[in-house]
Amino acid sequence: MDYQDVIDRVDTLVVEQPKTVVVACLLLTAVFAVGLGNISTEAGTSQFTEGSPAMQAYEDVQREFSDPFAPDTGSTQLVQRNQNVLSKPSLLRMLTIQKRLAERPGLRVAGTSSVAESVALSLDPRADTMAEKIDAVESATPSQLDAAVREAARERGIARSLSEDFNRESATASATVGVVTHRLPGGLGSGIGASGTSPLTAIQQEAQHVVNSVTGDVVVFGSGMISAEFANVIVDSLIIVVPAAALLIFVFLVFSYRDPFDLFLGVVSLLMTVVWTFGFMGLLGIPFSQMLVAVPPLLLAVGIDFGIHAINRYREERTEGADLEDAMSTTTDQLLPAFFIVTGTTVLGFAANLTSSLGPIRSFGLVAAIGIAFTMVIFGVFLPSGKVLVDRWREHHDLPAFGRRPIGTEGSLLGRALRVGVFVGKRAPRLFLVVVLLSSAVVGAYGTGVDTSFEQDDFLPPADVPDYLENLPEPFKPSDYSSTAITNYLDEHFATTGGGQVVVYVQGQMTRDYALEQIQHANRDPPSTFVAANRSAQPSSIVDVIDAYAAANPEFAALVARNDVDADGVPDDNLKTIYDRLFASPYGERAENYLTPSYRSARVVYPVESGAAQDAVTADAQAIAADYRFDATATGQAVIFQQITDTILESALRSLAIALVATALFLLLVFRLFEGHATVGLVNLVPILLSLALIAGTMRFLGIPLNAMTATILSITIGMGVDYSSHFVHRFADEYGGDNLYEAMEATVTGTGGALTGSMLTTVSGIGVLAIAITPILGQFGVITALSIFYSYLTSIVVTPSAFVVWDDLVGAEAGTGE
Repeated sequence: MDYQDVIDRVDTLVVEQPKTVVVACLLLTAVFAVGLGNISTEAGTSQFTEGSPAMQAYEDVQREFSDPFAPDTGSTQLVQRNQNVLSKPSLLRMLTIQKRLAERPGLRVAGTSSVAESVALSLDPRADTMAEKIDAVESATPSQLDAAVREAARERGIARSLSEDFNRESATASATVGVVTHRLPGGLGSGIGASGTSPLTAIQQEAQHVVNSVTGDVVVFGSGMISAEFANVIVDSLIIVVPAAALLIFVFLVFSYRDPFDLFLGVVSLLMTVVWTFGFMGLLGIPFSQMLVAVPPLLLAVGIDFGIHAINRYREERTEGADLEDAMSTTTDQLLPAFFIVTGTTVLGFAANLTSSLGPIRSFGLVAAIGIAFTMVIFGVFLPSGKVLVDRWREHHDLPAFGRRPIGTEGSLLGRALRVGVFVGKRAPRLFLVVVLLSSAVVGAYGTGVDTSFEQDDFLPPADVPDYLENLPEPFKPSDYSSTAITNYLDEHFATTGGGQVVVYVQGQMTRDYALEQIQHANRDPPSTFVAANRSAQPSSIVDVIDAYAAANPEFAALVARNDVDADGVPDDNLKTIYDRLFASPYGERAENYLTPSYRSARVVYPVESGAAQDAVTADAQAIAADYRFDATATGQAVIFQQITDTILESALRSLAIALVATALFLLLVFRLFEGHATVGLVNLVPILLSLALIAGTMRFLGIPLNAMTATILSITIGMGVDYSSHFVHRFADEYGGDNLYEAMEATVTGTGGALTGSMLTTVSGIGVLAIAITPILGQFGVITALSIFYSYLTSIVVTPSAFVVWDDLVGAEAGTGE
């Protein structure tokens, strides 16, 4: 069947049976609306971690070193800040908080620890209860208290819980961090990354209420609080962005349509697009994530473009005297191929993200591609049918028509401005193309240096929410956010608390003579990102448990000494016997945290310096792991996040390459089918390539990295860029007859160019409003997507005419005459 037969059937359906089309589309909308109730949400960084090698190693560690029948644990940090957290009042407040938290059953407290508790035990080693520890601090003299602080600070772990301004002599520090451990149902313990849901959220929120009843200088912090902010920030961003985008879009739609009936049709069609897409998503069971916040603006961008083109083209025919049926038949006859080209290339651009190994990016590509396909159906069939019904009803009731003139008609100010590309194409097209292509090559080369990142802070609100957001009235005023500020504070004031840790997962027969020596060897001359003392890393491992039991049991100490051949404190021989004795002792439970009962796997936990760069930590962790004689894998949040960062770049480049190749082949095929000459598709690619180079250079210049969201911008630039260039090129091909090059260009820029301008203004403002979103990652995405659309529009209007002149010199005349 010839493609024109399909278009003719659609023309007939739209013009002769518009009521049937409208009713069918509305019924489908009702069906998809059911799926809206099935949509769940997924937020945070945990959704990106699945599948990475480091994450697999982390899960192996969790499985190997955790009792599957024992309850999981989660932790809460108590961040205390004041002039001196080691003063008696501050120590008493921290101890009181620990006591009240432990007494609250709903908090499921398994244990607490703090510098205040260590100081109390230094004062009275026999103090068992928290009340006795409070009494010990309360009854101490200032000199006794200072001495107890200095004694407690000799313990390595205690010193790490104090801010870097800790002065041992004066026993002062401006901040400290206490830890509360909670018992959680099995399988709900904290993992790598955070999500929008956490079993610790309610616990930590209740804990903050308890803390507030005691003092105002302690803040509760932990994964539960972060998870709550992940969930809240999506809602808050949507509450702020959606109304602002809707207002801007409405204003520009009024300008573009200039007719209340057409405006109503356009808005209804846009709403149907969103309902179909997200209803279908709900029926498929795809959760709504931060990545998918970008889908509605993208659908609106394409929908607005299609709507304005359809109405504008229809008005062109009407102003030339065509009746309603002929005008709409001509409109659909010309625009349906253009809509198909735009839809096909845009779907290919988004679908290229399905090759990503990151689930959220794949979901984004799938939902966006489905949404664009729905957009074509709604604006290619429903809107024209609705327009026919409305105009027939208006003619029947003799109602006036508004805004009959198309946007950008010749003689208007906009029409004159749009002709700049034609002017350049007439004067110096080759020189202009050479300059533009060379400049873009330079910009593109500069853009190859754009950074790539994946950090938890990308998904959280900034430490300081802008005043214009803070001053918004309810319900637009955002929630109170503190996670980023606390994280920054910990990074700035603590040597290791904010640095996290790296785990080396060791697999091998740990009874071999060199099994423990390899841990000792790997610790020597550690990299700069690892916490060190006396030129040695300070990990926690099975060696520490052996040392602890040896210090408590002389008989075991003698056994270790007899089997320490080189007298370096680490046993070399009879390791199985040593492990058997250790696991049978009271220290056996601690040993299982670092060595499996089969003695075939071990974990070594290295503390990392606060503020260390993620890529540097990962490189150092992998270097440490390489020093082990057994198979050893580095894991931990920094390593996993860095692997995701690398995957983001890999995914972006792969999807770019696939999208470019697929788009080029598609354009060559469809222009061969629709216009009889494939090379028109090459002209279509010129603005896209220019836009890609410009957006890459802009990202580097503005310091916007390729992250979880902006990684999709390259394929989006292709998808959205083709939207503008395809309309332009297809209209030119329709107008071009082989000997009317400049007349065809004039008709294209004043007709299609006007519709493109209305579409660009509407979508740039609608998507650009994401810049005011609370999370940095959404703001960056909004800015860069708006710029991408503007670049696509600009290159289509200004550069494409010159490309047509060159194309006409090479193959145009033959194409136009059909020779």
